[in-house]
Amino acid sequence: MRFNNFQFLTLCLLILSGTIAFAQNQALKIIGRVIDAESQQPIEYATISILDRTTDSPITGTVSSSEGDFTLTTRASNFYIEVSFMGYNTLAIKTFDVVTKTIDLNNLMLTENLEALGEVVVRAEKSQTEFKLDKRVFHVGADISSTGASALEVLNNVPSVNVSIEGVISLRGSQGVQILINGKPSVLASAEGNALGTITADMIEKIEVITNPSAKYDAEGTAGIINIVIKKSEKRGLNGSATLNIGTPTSNSVGLSLNKRTEKFNLFTQMGIGKRTFPNKTKSINRDISNDTTITSVGSGDFDEKFANILLGTDYHINHYNVVTLSGSYAYEVEDQFFDANFNKIHGDNTMVDSWLRSETTEATNPKLRYELQYKKDFKRHKDQDLLFSALGSSFGKDQSSVFTNSPITGTTSETQQDTRTDYKLEDYTFKLDYTHPFLEKYTFETGGQYVINNVSNDYVVRDLINDDWVSNPDLTNQFDFDQSVLALYGTLAYEGAIWGVKLGLRLEHTDIATLLRTTGEANNNTYANFFPSFHTSYKLSEGFSLQAGFSKRINRPRLRQLNPFNNIRNTFNIYRGNPDLQPEYTDSYELTTVHKMEDLSLNFSLYHRYTTDVIENIISFENNISTSQPENIGTSNTTGFECNGKYTPIKWFTLSSDFNINFFKRTGVFNIQTFDFKGNRWSSNMTSKFKLPSEFDLELSGNYESKFTTVQGEESDRLYVDMGIRKKILKGKTILNLSIRDVFASRIDKYTSSQANFYAFNSRKRGRFVTFGISYGFGKGEAMEFSGQRR
Repeated sequence: MRFNNFQFLTLCLLILSGTIAFAQNQALKIIGRVIDAESQQPIEYATISILDRTTDSPITGTVSSSEGDFTLTTRASNFYIEVSFMGYNTLAIKTFDVVTKTIDLNNLMLTENLEALGEVVVRAEKSQTEFKLDKRVFHVGADISSTGASALEVLNNVPSVNVSIEGVISLRGSQGVQILINGKPSVLASAEGNALGTITADMIEKIEVITNPSAKYDAEGTAGIINIVIKKSEKRGLNGSATLNIGTPTSNSVGLSLNKRTEKFNLFTQMGIGKRTFPNKTKSINRDISNDTTITSVGSGDFDEKFANILLGTDYHINHYNVVTLSGSYAYEVEDQFFDANFNKIHGDNTMVDSWLRSETTEATNPKLRYELQYKKDFKRHKDQDLLFSALGSSFGKDQSSVFTNSPITGTTSETQQDTRTDYKLEDYTFKLDYTHPFLEKYTFETGGQYVINNVSNDYVVRDLINDDWVSNPDLTNQFDFDQSVLALYGTLAYEGAIWGVKLGLRLEHTDIATLLRTTGEANNNTYANFFPSFHTSYKLSEGFSLQAGFSKRINRPRLRQLNPFNNIRNTFNIYRGNPDLQPEYTDSYELTTVHKMEDLSLNFSLYHRYTTDVIENIISFENNISTSQPENIGTSNTTGFECNGKYTPIKWFTLSSDFNINFFKRTGVFNIQTFDFKGNRWSSNMTSKFKLPSEFDLELSGNYESKFTTVQGEESDRLYVDMGIRKKILKGKTILNLSIRDVFASRIDKYTSSQANFYAFNSRKRGRFVTFGISYGFGKGEAMEFSGQRR
C-alpha cells in the first residue's frame, strides 16, 4: 500500500493527537531547603523524590542546589515526599499543607547515620529525566553514580542516546553529534583519544540532550548536542584504567587514563600508542556513450596508521563560585598507504584495447596539538546564574608524499611515473563568552559572543618522470590558502512555568572568507552577515508526556576540500575538484516532538520540515572517459519527514533501542541550462538489543538499514549491516574483557550510479569486517572504564 505525503503526514498527526488523552489534575509546586541538622549547612545534591502512597514507586524527583534549595512540580494527588543523601537518615514527609497550589517544606533537617550508609533506599535516588524548553535533562542518581561506571556507560542510560560497545556515540540514530563539557567544546570531549574514559559516573551531575539547538549555539548544522555537566568541589580520590586492544585487520593499542580529584583540584591525563589498518576495496566503471568506450578499474589496498597521544589537564576550584580549567593534548601519527588498481580500456564490442596496473605508495606524518583555557564564575544570587569564558586552540599538520606508477599489461600503454607532495597546515581558534541570568523566578536571559578563526594552507605539487628527470606539472600543482573568521553575538529570553514555556533567541554571525590560489594568483573574498532566529516551546500534559516544538535557522559553510580547486590523481579517471566560488547553504528547520516517559519505556515521535536554499551538490562532468566531480550551488530543497525513536527496558537484563526515520524531498534547480528537478524519499532504521547475561556477560546486537535514494545525477544504493559486541566483567568489575565485530557479514558497501545521456558512471567502496578484542583494568574507585576502539 502506498501513501502520498499528505496522507502520511495526516496519519502521523492523528497518531500524535491520539496520545493527548490524559485527564489531568492541577499541578502542585513543591519547594524547600535541605540542611545538615548538626552543622546547619546546606546539603548539595540531596535527592528529593515524589512517591506513590499505594505502590511506593517513584513518580518524579530532583536534587538540591549548592544552597540546598530545590523546586519541583507534580500532578499526582496521592503521594508522599522523601529526602535522602548518602550517610544520612532518609526523611519521609507524609503530611503537608497546600497553599495556593504550593507546598512549602521550609528547612528540612537531615541527621547523619553512618551505619545506614550502605542501606540508602536506591529507589529514592533513581536517575530522572526532566523536560526543558529546548532540551531534555538526565539527572544522574545514585542508582548509576554509585557504580563507578564511565561517562560512556552513563550516556547509555540516557533516552535517545546509544553508545556501542566500541564507544561510538549516536543521538536518535545519527553519529553526527557534538559532545560538550559544561556547555563548551573541550579537549576532554575531542576526538583525539578516549579522554571521556577519565570521567566516572559519580563526577557527573546531569546530561543535557539538545536535538534542535537554540540561538545560543553555533548556527553551523549538527545532528544534535550532548552536554555533560560535571559536579564541582567533590572529593573523589584517584580513578584510572589501563587498556589493551588487539584486532584484525590490525587494531593494536595500549592506553592509560588517570583522574585525581581533590577539594581544590581535578587532575586528568590520558595517553596511548597503537597501530591500525584500514583495508579498502574499490570498483569503478566510466562509459563514454558518444564514442562507445569504457574504462573499468578494480583496486584494493591498506591504509596503515601508527599513533601516539597524550592529554594533560586540571580544574582548579578557586572557591565555591570560581573555577579555572587548563588542558592540552598532543598526538603524532605516521601513515603508510599502499594501493593497486587494475585498469582496462574496452571498446563497445568488448574488445580489450589496453590494460595496465596503477600502484600507489604514500607516506605521511601528522602532528596534532589542542589546548584550552576556561574560567567559570557562579553567583550566590541564583544557582543557575553563571559567567563562562573559554579559549580553545588547535593546530594540525600533514607532510605527505606519494608515488604513482602505471605499469602496462597489454596494449599500447607505456610505463609512466608521477609523484606528489602535500604540505598541509591548519590552525583553529575559538573564543567564547556566555552569561546566564535568571530573574522573576520563571524567566531566564542568556547572552554572549563567539569568535572563531580558521587558517589553512595546502601546498600541493605534482611531478612527472620525463627522461629520468622529475618535472613539475603546472596543470596540477597549486598552493591554496583558506582563511575564515566568524564573529557571533546572541541573546535568548525564556519563560518556563510548571506546565508551559517558551524561548526566543536571535543570533548574528558575521563571516569573512578569503581564498587564494597562489599558483595562478586567483583570489576570492566573501563577506556576509546573517541573522539566525530560534523559537522553542513546550507543554507538559503530565509527568510522563510532553509536547515540544522548535524552529531554528541553520547554515552550512563550504569547507576547504569543497573550495580547493586541485585534482586528486589517485584515480585519474575519477577526479574530485573543489570550487572556490561555492556559497553557503541555508536551512529553515521546523520540528514538532512528543516525548513519552514511562517506567520502562521512553518514546519520541517527531515531525520535521527543512527548507534549504543554495543547496550544495556534487555535479559530474564527463569527457574522454574522465569523470570530474565538483560541488555547485543548485536550487532549493524541501524535506518533510517523520522520526520515531525509543528505548525499552522491560526487565533488568534486556534493553531494546530503535530509531526509524523517513523523509520525502523535492529538489528544484537549474545549472548550466540543465534542469535538476526531481522528487524522492529515503528512510533508515536502526535496532540495538542489549542483554545482561549470567556470569557478568553483556551482549549487544545492532542492525542497520539505509534505503537507496535518488540524487541530482544518480542513485545511492541501500546498505544493510550488523554490528555485534560481547563484554565480560571479572575481578568484581575491576577488569572488562571486550570483543566487538563491526559489519559482521561484511555487507556494508557504498555504491553510486549515474546514468546520463552521454555517459554512465559507477563507483563502489568496501571496507570489510573489523574484529577487536580489548582488556581494560580499572583501579581506584569503581569498575574498569570503557575504552573506545574506534579510529580517532
